[in-house]
Amino acid sequence: MTDPAAPQATDRALAVRIWREHLKPRRGTLATAMVSAAIIAALSSCLPLITPLAVDRLITHPEPGALAWIPLTIIVIAVVRGLFQVLQTRSINQIGNGVVGDMQVRLFGKLVRSDLARLRGAHSGSYVSSMLYDATLIREAATNGVVNYTREILTVIGTLVVMFRLDWILASGVLIIAPVASLFIRRFSKKTTKAAKGAMGETSNLSTAIMESLDGVKIVKMENREAYEEARVAAVIERRQRHLIKGSNAKAMAAPATETFGAVITAGVFAYAGWRASTGGMTAGTFTGFLLALGMALQSLRQVANLQTVFSEGLTGARRLFEALDVEAAIVDPADAKVLPRGEAVIVFDKVSFAYGDNAPALSDVSITASRGETVALVGPSGGGKSSILNLIPRFYDVTAGSVTIDGHDVRGVTLASLRDHIALVTQEPFLFDDTIRANIAYARPSAAEDEVEAAARQAAAHDFISELPLGYDTIVGEAGTRLSGGQRQRIAIARAFLKDAPILLLDEATSALDTESEAQVQAALERLMAGRTTIVIAHRLSTVKDADRIYVIDRGRVVETGTHASLVRHKGLYARLAKAQDLDQLPETSPESSSEMGA
Repeated sequence: MTDPAAPQATDRALAVRIWREHLKPRRGTLATAMVSAAIIAALSSCLPLITPLAVDRLITHPEPGALAWIPLTIIVIAVVRGLFQVLQTRSINQIGNGVVGDMQVRLFGKLVRSDLARLRGAHSGSYVSSMLYDATLIREAATNGVVNYTREILTVIGTLVVMFRLDWILASGVLIIAPVASLFIRRFSKKTTKAAKGAMGETSNLSTAIMESLDGVKIVKMENREAYEEARVAAVIERRQRHLIKGSNAKAMAAPATETFGAVITAGVFAYAGWRASTGGMTAGTFTGFLLALGMALQSLRQVANLQTVFSEGLTGARRLFEALDVEAAIVDPADAKVLPRGEAVIVFDKVSFAYGDNAPALSDVSITASRGETVALVGPSGGGKSSILNLIPRFYDVTAGSVTIDGHDVRGVTLASLRDHIALVTQEPFLFDDTIRANIAYARPSAAEDEVEAAARQAAAHDFISELPLGYDTIVGEAGTRLSGGQRQRIAIARAFLKDAPILLLDEATSALDTESEAQVQAALERLMAGRTTIVIAHRLSTVKDADRIYVIDRGRVVETGTHASLVRHKGLYARLAKAQDLDQLPETSPESSSEMGA
C-alpha cells in the first residue's frame, strides 16, 4: 500500500500536519477542551492547598467557622471540576469522531479515484485496515492524547507549585529526582512505537486473510481446506498478538517504574517530614497537603507515561495513512483537457504499445479501428492482451507508445468524466451493489425517472423476472448480487448500459459464464444494445462473434490476423485453429466474401 523505500516524515512533521489538516478547522472546540483541561488541573491542584487548612483547623486546632466553609469549598471545587470534565469529554468526542470521519472519507475518496494499477498492487484488506484501525489510533492521539496530556502536565505543574509553597526544600528534592523517571518513560515509549508498527502491519495481513477466505469460501469448502484457512488466520493472529503483547508489556512496565520512583520519593518525604516535625518545622496539615500533592503529581506522571503509547501508536498510524493519501494518481485530467464531444464514436488504436509497470510489454504495435454501427471482436489465446486493449479505451491505464483516439481526440487529452460518459461496459462477472435493483440499473444515471429505468429493464429482458420478485424493483440484490442468478445479474448490467445510452459499448466475455438458456436471453438483449453503437467485444466462445464486422486475432500482445469469420477460417491461421477446436470451421459452399486483410 505504501512504498517502504520512500522517505518517512518525522514525528514533528506528522504532528504539524494533523494539526493543520484536522485540528485547526476545529480549533474552537479544541480550545474549549484545552481550557476545560486547564481549569480541571487548576481545581485539582487546589485540593492539596485546602488539605493543610482542613487538618490544622478542623482536627489539630479546631476553629468553629472552619467547620462550614472548608467542606463547602471542597464541594464547590468538586462540582465545578465535574462540570468541566463533562465539557472536556463532550468536546473531545466531537473533535475525535469528526477527525476519524474526515480521514476515512478522504482515504476512501483517494482510493476510489486511484489508478487501477495501484489498487491491484495491494490487497483491499490493507485499505480496510488503514481506514478503520489507523484512523482510530490517530483520533486517540490527536484528541484524548493531546487534551489529557495537557491536563496531566498542568496538574503536575500545579501540584509542584503547591509543594513549593508548602515546603520548598522538600519540593526541590522531589524535582531533582523527576528527570530520572522521564528517562525510563522515553525508553518504554520507543518499545511501544516498534510494537505498534508491527501490530499495524499484522492487522492489515489479518484483514487480507479474512477477506480472502470469505471471498473464496466455495473453493475452501470444495477443497476441504477449512482447517488450513483457520490455521493461516490463526498464524496471523498469533503474530499480531505478539506485537500487541510487546506493546502492552512496555506500557505496563512504564507504570510500575513510575510507581517505584513514587514509592522512593514518598519514603524520602516521610523521612524528611519526620525530621522536620521533630524540630517543629512542619505541621500535620502541611505534611498531609504535601503528600496529597505528591500523590496527585505521581498519578499524573503515570498517565503521561501511558499517553506516550497513545502518541506512539497515533503517529505510526498517521505515517501509514498519510503515505496512502499522498500517492498521486497518474491517470488524471491534463491541465488543458477538453470535454469529448458527441460524434461518430470512431475508435482508433494507432501503433499502440503498453506495459504494466516495469513488466514486459503486454501490447506491441497494435492498430485497431472501430466505427459506429460496427461490431469489432477481439479473440485469441488467454493472456494475449485482449483485456489490456479494452482497458486502454476508458483510460484505466495509459499507453506507453502510440495513441488511442475517439473521433480524432486522443483519450489522454479529454476529461476522464466526458470520456467515460461515452462508454458502457458489460463484463463476464457483472458487479452489483448491495442495493435495490432500481438503484443498480440507475447507477450511471441516479436521476433517471422510474419509467426510464423500467424501459431499460424491458430492453434488457429483465422486467419480467424483476416483476415476479415480491418487492419488484425495490428488491435488495445482496452482496455482489448473490441473491440473483448469473443470467439475472447480467441482464441488470445490460439494463444499466441501456439506461446510460453511451455511444461506445465494451463487452468483456459478457455471456461466457451463462447457461444455454440464459445466454440466449442475454445475447438477444446484447444485440439490441449493440445496435447503432461502436461495439468492441472480447470473446473466447467464437460462436458469439461469428457475425462481427471485423475480428482481430490477438496473440502475445500483437494483432496477428484481421478479417471476418469466413475469411479468417479460409486463411487457416490461428483463428482457423481456434474455430476448428470449437467446431466452427465449416463454411457454406458459396459465400460472398469481401476482401479482407490478413496478417499482423
